[in-house]
Formats: sequence, C-alpha cells, structure tokens
Amino acid sequence: MQSSTYDVVAVGNAIIDLIQAVPESFLLEEAIAKDAMTLIDEARADHLTARLQDAVVAAGGSAANTMTGVASLGGSAGYIGKVADDPLGERFTAEFRSAGVAFNTPPRQGPPGTARSIIAVTPDGHRSMNTYLGASTLLAPEDIDADLIAAGATLFLEGYLFDRDEAKAAFVRAAEIAKAAGRKVSLTLSDKFCVDRHRESFRHLVAGHVDVLFSNEAEILSLYESADLGGAVMAAKQACPVVIVTRSELGSLIVTSGGVEEVVALPVERVVDTTGAGDQYAAGFLFGLARGRPLPECGALASLAAAEVISHVGPRPEQDLRALALKSGFRV
Repeated sequence: MQSSTYDVVAVGNAIIDLIQAVPESFLLEEAIAKDAMTLIDEARADHLTARLQDAVVAAGGSAANTMTGVASLGGSAGYIGKVADDPLGERFTAEFRSAGVAFNTPPRQGPPGTARSIIAVTPDGHRSMNTYLGASTLLAPEDIDADLIAAGATLFLEGYLFDRDEAKAAFVRAAEIAKAAGRKVSLTLSDKFCVDRHRESFRHLVAGHVDVLFSNEAEILSLYESADLGGAVMAAKQACPVVIVTRSELGSLIVTSGGVEEVVALPVERVVDTTGAGDQYAAGFLFGLARGRPLPECGALASLAAAEVISHVGPRPEQDLRALALKSGFRV
C-alpha cells in the first residue's frame, strides 16, 4: 500500500450555512422541527432566508466542516462535493481553499443553485436546520476523484448524501475505491431522520465497508431499532470495528471488540451554538487516528474540537485547533 498524501478525504454535501440566533417562538411560527435537519425546497429556502436578515454566512456542510477541523489541527485534508457556478458556489470554494483543504470538484453549470442550510439557533444553543440541497445532491459517480480518494489515509462519508440515488451511487463508489486502495472508511450517520429514511442501506454499508462509524445516541438507536443504548451498541460492535456514540454533555463512547471506552465532554463556559459539534468531534478523532494515537486520545482530541465549536456561532473552528491542542498537552 502506498503512503498517503492526505490524512482524510471526505465526500459530502457542499452547503453554504446561514446561521442566526432566534427565540423559541420563531420555531413555532415557522413550524420548524427543533434540533433536527429538515429538507426544504427552494421557495421555502427563499422565505426563511428573507426572515433571517442578520444571519452569519459561512461555507458549511457536515463533512466539509470536518475537513476544516482536520486542517485546523495541522492535518492534510481533501474534499469532494458539488456546488453550482454561482456566487454562493464561488464563496464556498474560496472559503474552503483558504482553510487549507484541497477542493477541485468542477462546479455545475446552470440550475439548481448551490445548496444552503438555514440554521435557527435557540437560546439553549440547539440548532434546527432547514436545508435546500440544490446542486449538492447532483454529485455523481463521475465526480468521484479516484486518485484523491486513494491518496487519503481515511475516507470520510457523510450520511446526508443518501437522500438521492445518484449521490448514493457516488458514495458507494468512493467507498469501493478506498477499500481497493487499502484505506480506512469512516461514516457519519448525520441525522436520525436520515437514518430513518435509509436504515437498511446504512446497515448494509456499515457491515460491508465501514471501519469507523460516527453517530449520536438517537442515530444509533434508530439504526438498530432499539430502545436500549446497550443493545444498539452491541449490534453496532458486531458490524463495525470502531463505533463512536456522542452524547452531548454526557461525553461519548468508543466501542470496539475489546469493550467500551467512555470519553468525558470538556466543560465550556457557555454553550452558544451546537452547529458543527459532531462534525468537529469527527475532525479531532480522525486527525488523532491519522497520527496513530490510541483511541482514548483520539476521543479526547475530538472532545476538545467539539468544545471549541460550541462556544461560538458557526460550524467551523474560530481558534487554531492545533495551538489549542498543544496548549492542552496533546502531541499534534
């Protein structure tokens, strides 16, 4: 197996995030499902965008956010995702490259436009996402850069891509290329409702292709249709070598055939916005894995990255994560 050029290469939905703090009443007025990701059409996206006039605008998308975290930690990252040839697509590309991530997927000419996620953040720090997928779901198998994927030590796949058959085919092709090159494959389940929609496909992918699975408690319970976390963890352990279950302020679990390792959540002065918490957790963990760190240390790095991102508005690190990790005593 050849040495890798990149620590992590990701495939995901390329999305521009529009994030704004709102009162709880806003969710009721707009019939927004709290703390979930709801798919919306362009008309609904235009309506919500018009209501959030003071939104913070930033390049986002779950796996894309993770790659910016890997880069902030001093790692090398590549990304494959589809934007349109429009101002939002240009902004995504510029921000992403400035963050130090390799991104060369050709933009799509013509409609639909670049995807956007309108994110309402309530006073408790929880985020409710309303996502217009636009051009992002038109990622196709021919967009998968086989050389880029083969050059990454780990492939990171975003579960949201399962919402369109063509993107799903690209997703599976990427996993097959990584496996053929002897690389590790990691997957984030992305959202409970995403798991509900594609449970059997996810189970098949996890059992056949995935080395590291990222989930939160609700997602893993949905994946294995269990009301008991212990039962879901047992089922996951039989399907995948490393399973991560994040549990907000309760920390996280790292599940392997050797047992369950509990990782504490780092305390923060105030939870401002949970957008990107799982994404940055994955960044810290995958970076640690690329550096050959023991799994508990990978989990501790993951918690550090997650704690940084929930302390401010936006899904990407504001502090230099490498400097923060060094200050906290990590070897990076």
